[in-house]
Amino acid sequence: MPSQQQKPRNIPSKVVQGDLKCLAPDVRDFIESNAKLCQPEAIHICDGSENENKKILELMEEQGMIKKLGKYENCWLACTDPRDVARIESKTVIVTQERRDTIPVPRSGVSQLGRWMSEEDFEKAFSVRFPGCMAGRTMYVIPFSMGPIGSPLSKFGIELTDSPYVVASMRIMTRMGTSVLEALGNGEFVKCLHSVGCPLPLKRALVCNWPCNPDLTLIAHIPDHREIISFGSGYGGNSLLGKKCFALRIASRIAKEEGWLAEHMLILGITNPEGKKKYFAAAFPSACGKTNLAMMKPTLPGWKIECVGDDIAWMKFDDQGNLRAINPENGFFGVAPGTSVKTNPNAIKTIQKNTIFTNVGLTSDGDVYWEGIDKELDPGVTITSWKNKEWTAKNEEPCAHPNSRFCTPASQCPIIDPAWEAPEGVPIEGIIFGGRRPEGVPLVYEAFNWQHGVFIGATMRSEATAADLGIIVEHDPAA
Repeated sequence: MPSQQQKPRNIPSKVVQGDLKCLAPDVRDFIESNAKLCQPEAIHICDGSENENKKILELMEEQGMIKKLGKYENCWLACTDPRDVARIESKTVIVTQERRDTIPVPRSGVSQLGRWMSEEDFEKAFSVRFPGCMAGRTMYVIPFSMGPIGSPLSKFGIELTDSPYVVASMRIMTRMGTSVLEALGNGEFVKCLHSVGCPLPLKRALVCNWPCNPDLTLIAHIPDHREIISFGSGYGGNSLLGKKCFALRIASRIAKEEGWLAEHMLILGITNPEGKKKYFAAAFPSACGKTNLAMMKPTLPGWKIECVGDDIAWMKFDDQGNLRAINPENGFFGVAPGTSVKTNPNAIKTIQKNTIFTNVGLTSDGDVYWEGIDKELDPGVTITSWKNKEWTAKNEEPCAHPNSRFCTPASQCPIIDPAWEAPEGVPIEGIIFGGRRPEGVPLVYEAFNWQHGVFIGATMRSEATAADLGIIVEHDPAA
């Protein structure tokens, strides 16, 4: 990591929880070198306990980052700076020696299949951002496991962050804490460094009490060194580095080297009326219904669907030649708008407790609200939008940001599969590729064989999103 080449002031940080001396040498070196570089006021080694989580949430409430929702059990609302609301593809880069190791070189223009940054340019970008970036703040050390601890398909990571929002969210989205450090020992781990880029004292006032630095946001991946380095954004996939950054981008490189697959796929079990059960993986582009399918409530008599995961699948052939899959995540980070009792009743049941909502509306009686929630309000109840403004259905701006989210434990899903944490994974019988198509193709069709299936998956197209003006259908081989 470039931190080894910096010459920061050697200011020791106070360890307020945990003991650096008890950590494996590689883990301790990773923490200490970045503490010297980023200069946090304190270091907190996360244990993943209920008591720690309670204190983190209380701290954020004191700082005005989150509000408690009176209608739910241990549920919270965060509203971010409007400049920090989503993953930023244009500022998400892969750092490799050769450009062609990251993306195909386009004949003209910018590649639509990813962004590359040279090692030299990254060194410069890093040195501008990270020295002293955590001054006055606490550096949280988050040891986490992608996949069940002890599974041969799982991988470990350690994220250093100055954001308590990241700590609380990573506790939901991953297996996190002391148990991971014990299982890790002195083994390999993916090194994740994250900062919101707002050292104290602040140079400018925060918007919505949400620390971020949009002008310098950068999310970088260095697959040769198993490193993820993120700066400037506190939101979602930019800061919860176990999610897209690790589980898809870095994991796909590890998978290529080790002979398995890290894919943007849901996993579900389907049981027919005769009681025979099969597991399937399914790949759809964004906004095409992965979460709704993973949690579907069948209307056909006698059929049952159970959810293993709604977003990412790690798959590997076992010794008998069976393709097996795990969901490397521990929670759901779902899009809120459009989620309702009608569209996804199981998601609504899942988010009733222990959930962090981000950028949704707030009702005056302590409830959440968003477009498509399909919920009747009691008389006299008013709504405040995610921008902290009074809101009614007559407003032109939406009540919730289109990318607003719920972060909720997968174990709370009423149809979570009994084998969702099986260390060996579940056996995959088939893979479904899908998307939105306005016309011109059958609703459902089956490949003739595996080779034909690969061709279909590689040539899938889907209806474009609202951002792609003038395009009706786009090629989306990644999904």
